[in-house]
Amino acid sequence: MKFVARVVLFLLVAVALCSSSIAQTRRALRDSRPLSDNSTEAQLRDRLNAWTIGLAGGLLEGAPIHFATEMARVVNDGGAMHVLPIVTRGPTENVNDLLYLRGVDMAIINSDSLEEYKSQVPQIQQRITYVLSLFPSELHIFVRPEIQSLADLAGKKVNFNTQGTAAAYSGPLIFSRLGFDVEKMFIPHPAALEQMKRGEIAAVVFVTSKPVDAFVKGKWEEGFKFLPVEYGPKFSDYYVESYLDSADYPNLIPKGERIATIAVPTILASFNWRPASPRYNRVARFVDELFGRVDKLRSPGFDPKWKDLNLATPVPGLERFPAAQAWLDGATRQSGSR
Repeated sequence: MKFVARVVLFLLVAVALCSSSIAQTRRALRDSRPLSDNSTEAQLRDRLNAWTIGLAGGLLEGAPIHFATEMARVVNDGGAMHVLPIVTRGPTENVNDLLYLRGVDMAIINSDSLEEYKSQVPQIQQRITYVLSLFPSELHIFVRPEIQSLADLAGKKVNFNTQGTAAAYSGPLIFSRLGFDVEKMFIPHPAALEQMKRGEIAAVVFVTSKPVDAFVKGKWEEGFKFLPVEYGPKFSDYYVESYLDSADYPNLIPKGERIATIAVPTILASFNWRPASPRYNRVARFVDELFGRVDKLRSPGFDPKWKDLNLATPVPGLERFPAAQAWLDGATRQSGSR
């Protein structure tokens, strides 16, 4: 009987929460634009859809969908918009979704994802704009003790994680620019790391925000290390300069040392909608709601990486969405007048 009572109580709480959410949405709609006495369900539906944004996130297990969900929490809380985070096949596929999929107004992409579309869509960098640069995803080239340089990896097995991940796309592209031909593997990184310990794989390549738990918590014999990658002109179109240091990986990098690497900016992007069009206006309102509540993202209960977010950080090779640039310009003027 106690079990039955608990189930009934749980169902009652769930119904109450659901009813509260529905009521909150209806109140927000009513308060933002009062309905007439003759309003219909169709009018309510149209008003709700008018300020709904489809945001392509990424794989269910990946970081982008997590960040998309947290942005939705903040923006939806204002009651003026409804953001729908969408689980997709990853940051590269998100470019395709942003260009062609109905209902997708914005997407989280990696900067170098545009490379794949340059031949198919020659004006790709005019058709997509960025709202903000979220977080850099650092390149980690982790190798066995006998590997001393990038040149030593030529012809050897290197794992780039499973297809659809950032490493599986960006890793081979970066190696191509470096000029080293390796035997590419695309298996889950945990399995690859075990094979690496046994000497079956020479290196693994991660493209993700540091620090990576596998390197922080893993036990590694002496000689396992990260290889440096120097930033230069061959990377200036999509990438930014970065580093790995002892604060990130105290068991692998001596105190006070740092290893040069590059990072792939993770971008919140929008289609370059025509100014004053309904979809442009939706994204513009999203910008106002998100930028005006960014301090909430930095509060407890959200991912700690939001504390490092700088709204003004530029993205190589792309123009900023005009409403986002206007918001930043206004904030700068307001700050300067104080």
